[in-house]
Amino acid sequence: MNITITPGRLSGTVTPPPSKSQAHRLLIAAALAEGESVISNVALSQDIEATLRCLGELGADFTVDGSTVTVRGMGANAMSPLRRMAYPHLDCGESGSTLRFLIPIALAVRGGGVFTGRGRLMERPLKPYFDLFDEKGIFYEQKDGALTVSGLLTPGEYRLPGDVSSQFFTGLLFALPLLGGPSALIPITPLESEGYIQMTLQAMAQFGVEFPVTLSLPPQYHPQGNQTYKAADAAVEADWSQAGFWYAAMYLWDVDVRGLDYGSTQGDRVMADYFDQFFMGTETFDVSNCPDLVPPLAAMAALRPVGNVTRLINAARLRLKESDRLASVTAVLNALGSDVTEGPDFLEIRAKDYLAGGVKVDSFHDHRIAMMAAIAATRCIKPITITGAECVAKSYPDFWEEYERLGGLLFLERKSNQKELEAR
Repeated sequence: MNITITPGRLSGTVTPPPSKSQAHRLLIAAALAEGESVISNVALSQDIEATLRCLGELGADFTVDGSTVTVRGMGANAMSPLRRMAYPHLDCGESGSTLRFLIPIALAVRGGGVFTGRGRLMERPLKPYFDLFDEKGIFYEQKDGALTVSGLLTPGEYRLPGDVSSQFFTGLLFALPLLGGPSALIPITPLESEGYIQMTLQAMAQFGVEFPVTLSLPPQYHPQGNQTYKAADAAVEADWSQAGFWYAAMYLWDVDVRGLDYGSTQGDRVMADYFDQFFMGTETFDVSNCPDLVPPLAAMAALRPVGNVTRLINAARLRLKESDRLASVTAVLNALGSDVTEGPDFLEIRAKDYLAGGVKVDSFHDHRIAMMAAIAATRCIKPITITGAECVAKSYPDFWEEYERLGGLLFLERKSNQKELEAR
């Protein structure tokens, strides 16, 4: 699906969708529990549907009514009879969170599983797990687009580099309390994206699982074994990651972003601080703990007052997302007429008042790249076309409807049929 955007003002009030990151975690905790939990304010993006699908294969059951998901948990524990069942086949779609969260959980609950995915998912790095599996004697094989893992996840010490994705930590945090004895999860380098780990610990605590944390730097995690998740009801907060795009719209136009929790454990809540720093003239932004904010920050940086130069640093992990986001951000913004220099782990962006536009740009099948292009398009001189614009459904299925509601002018091309969407 291609979308052509005619430049123009955005205005109005918008509430970001429910947090995808928090929904993953609450649904996983509820699925591991014994009994029935109700998780409200869930947006059924493709990534969340992947997690529900895989948790169902692991042994949980779900009923969906609008944005409310009733979860009948599998009652996972150290002596679970689920271990005697056949290995589940887990289709993770394009969701890196689903894949990385559920690998240790599948080992703890079912003794293994077969994981598949689409797009770049099965190419994304899993080496931190593989290194642990080599140490622990757990079988793994990646072949023909599928990953098979098999073995006994045992209590003990698990060491991970802190500068890898926090998703590896989250997967082990969920799984280790289910084992038959105490364990330790120890970062061996300073942690990045620690806010996402805090979100995981918060979700686990809501479902009755304790995870003592040392006060060392970096912190260490010491779960007791033989714990069980307890059913609970919970509501998903608005998503700070998606809010980043509306903050970019607020920076460029007259958009009011509402419904966010400023005390949230979501690491991307730093967007509010970075937004203020743009007005204060800050030139360098460290994105090591908030890599998903780079696309909206880049759109803002491209359209600061002329003469401003912005550096987004410590961003190497963006090369391992749905696209190589350092390359794709650079390619899209430069095609629109921006001045972006790509480094090995940074972007340097020289601001312009307006961008030329008048081009067709590739979304790279990356939801955040498509949304970034849409925000930047509002300050182009000529219309732009975004190819593969349906990719926003991965995390924000209603993005184009909200964009239109705020005054965005869209022309939708779907295969050979075309129709103009009226601006609302």
